[in-house]
Amino acid sequence: MEMKIGEGLKKVLLMGIGAASVTAEKSQQLVDELVKRGELTVEQGKELNQELKRNVKKSLDDMTQTAEDAEVTADEKVVEFEDKIAGMTVEELEKLKAFIEKAEESIKSGE
Repeated sequence: MEMKIGEGLKKVLLMGIGAASVTAEKSQQLVDELVKRGELTVEQGKELNQELKRNVKKSLDDMTQTAEDAEVTADEKVVEFEDKIAGMTVEELEKLKAFIEKAEESIKSGE
């Protein structure tokens, strides 16, 4: 069973990576400007750049792990739901079917 949630998580992750990239680039420009103006020494600028790179890398690693964890959790929930459906009686399945049909109608009428 293919899940669309993986694509959504992938897009969110890519947006986060893009934002981190822009942030790192702007931070680099700011540090360079501070060094030019003499408000930071070249050595301080290098140290600050290294720290910024470490922070960006850690943020990206954290975002990647969060996305992977969310995808695994979603997959586990699908399997759990499938198991519950497999164990339902005919009457319970009919109730579920009626509920789904009602929800579909509600969605269609809201369009």
